[in-house]
Amino acid sequence: MKQIILGTAGHIDHGKTSLIKAITGTNTDRLKEEQKRGITIELGFASLDLPSGRHLGIVDVPGHEKFVKNMVAGATGIDIVSMVIAADEGVMPQTREHMEICSLLGVRHGMVVLTKTDMVDEEWLELVTEDIRDFTVGTFLEESPIVPVSSATGDGIPQFIEALDTLSQAVPERTTTGLFRLPVDRVFSMKGFGTVITGTLVSGKVSVGDPIIIYPGKTTSKVRGIQVHNQSRESAEAGMRTAINFQGLEKTAINRGDILARENTLTPSYMVDLELHFLSSNKKPIKNRTQVRFHTGTSETMGNLILLDREDLAPGDTCVAQVRLDGPVSLIRDDRFVIRSYSPVRTIGGGKVLNPIAGKHKRFQQEIIDGLVGLIDAAPDGIIDYHARMAGPAGVNFAQLLLMTNLPAKALETAIAAMLSSQTILLADKENRTYIHLAVFDGLKQLSQDVLAQYHSNNPLKPGISKEELKSKFPRNAGSKLFTLVLNRMIKDRQLALEDDTVRLASHTVSLQVDEKALKQQIVDTYRQSGLTPPYFRDIVKRLDVDPKPARGVLELLVGEGELVKVKEDLYYDHATIEKLKDELVAYILKNGEISTPTFKDMTGASRKYVIPLIEYFDATHVTIRVGDIRQLRKRQ
Repeated sequence: MKQIILGTAGHIDHGKTSLIKAITGTNTDRLKEEQKRGITIELGFASLDLPSGRHLGIVDVPGHEKFVKNMVAGATGIDIVSMVIAADEGVMPQTREHMEICSLLGVRHGMVVLTKTDMVDEEWLELVTEDIRDFTVGTFLEESPIVPVSSATGDGIPQFIEALDTLSQAVPERTTTGLFRLPVDRVFSMKGFGTVITGTLVSGKVSVGDPIIIYPGKTTSKVRGIQVHNQSRESAEAGMRTAINFQGLEKTAINRGDILARENTLTPSYMVDLELHFLSSNKKPIKNRTQVRFHTGTSETMGNLILLDREDLAPGDTCVAQVRLDGPVSLIRDDRFVIRSYSPVRTIGGGKVLNPIAGKHKRFQQEIIDGLVGLIDAAPDGIIDYHARMAGPAGVNFAQLLLMTNLPAKALETAIAAMLSSQTILLADKENRTYIHLAVFDGLKQLSQDVLAQYHSNNPLKPGISKEELKSKFPRNAGSKLFTLVLNRMIKDRQLALEDDTVRLASHTVSLQVDEKALKQQIVDTYRQSGLTPPYFRDIVKRLDVDPKPARGVLELLVGEGELVKVKEDLYYDHATIEKLKDELVAYILKNGEISTPTFKDMTGASRKYVIPLIEYFDATHVTIRVGDIRQLRKRQ
């Protein structure tokens, strides 16, 4: 059965609460102060079974200007609004503000209920009705019925209920496949039940026993019991007025404005990108960085409004903007919001969320401005494209895209699959389902090429750069998996080559000049002839009277080719000489079980300045292992 929420709206003392009591028998003014003063302060709740069998949840909101923030909280999640206007007073200031709030919150179905008709004559009733017609021109209630009623006499009440039943047919059914979200509008303790919250379940489904998270604070709990219109239920679905009590949760752990959801589904954020409409009823423009009250769901948060493309916004205009908040909110794309001025407090604008987990934007950045404007009416692939571009090398993951697109999981998977197929985006991390935009990926490929080209230019005799050094040139937010993906793709496309741990451009080859070939041979001959007592390389450079830089390049080339072995800084050996010594060392230890440093010194016939580096080299290359003052062969797997 379709679940529908009716909300009242209108000026104080126009008969909203009396109207609800007339159709349901419930007095929604439950507080002593409300009953004593005769005004609604807090939200009130009731329910009604319509003639068609559809069930109507009812939220009665306060009309006094001091309690408009409570009205905004109550208006969240309503499907039908009854704009209540007293026949003896007509349209009043809070009538206008409530109309603006309902419009900003995206309410699309409703009617005008003309109350207290028993207090005026027919002629006056006609005048007020005409005035209401003028008032609703250009609003979502322009073509809606105006139903005259008297809660005192009961006149018009059956017609009002019939009009509600007719309107309820036009309300689209809510989906239960989206994220479970329930904005909290009331928290209280009940003996035998513990902490209880109420709210309108705006999307998804919840069942008894489900673990839940209270955002934005991320307190965890478990659903102990559920009631829908005072009836115990095993589960509740989108569109239901719902009361939930929890296991072991203190009342102080949850507040109006919090949102119940499942673990890892929402992301608290201090910055939100918006499509903002500044009401034409405002008397002057709003300036950049104006402090505002940001109302969304059932929460009110202070923040600063950042106008990204202008210094001020004129009454009646719409723009993209960012709000930077004093406290975190947990939203998804297309959530509606209302902004009210800091002081004096009044509704000045609102709109819908474009990006609920935005980063901080610099103003007057055309790419950002154009991107956000494009998001307003973008198709799913356009939304994903924008966020993948903006995420850069960090990428954007599936959980973030659920919030950024407001798509059911299966619909999002379908959109992503199509974009992966066309290679608009790439899967950078399978485990975390993180995606990177092709343009960002191509940028990293170009960066790799540029780094290697510069390296080869500076080091023509080196085969390439180490993988770790190349990775260090990537942006900080580029993870190891993305680096590997870029590297493997470029190797597959024969742009790069990888040999051991060394990366080079596929086109790069080491080629020596004539003088370098001669120098190479001189260096090789020097080390071969020196045996186990070679000169330090700095001494070779002096002896050959050559430039140290190209000589160092030739040396490193010889090491890379395996002709020479580096034993320690500036000390190198001929490869064949080291291999011969290793064979003698291994044979000796196999025969004797161990070798001491003096014995090894005798084996080499070299001085201590060579012996210590050599024996430590064999330790480092896992030939031997030091045990006290002797060496043994390292056990090989």
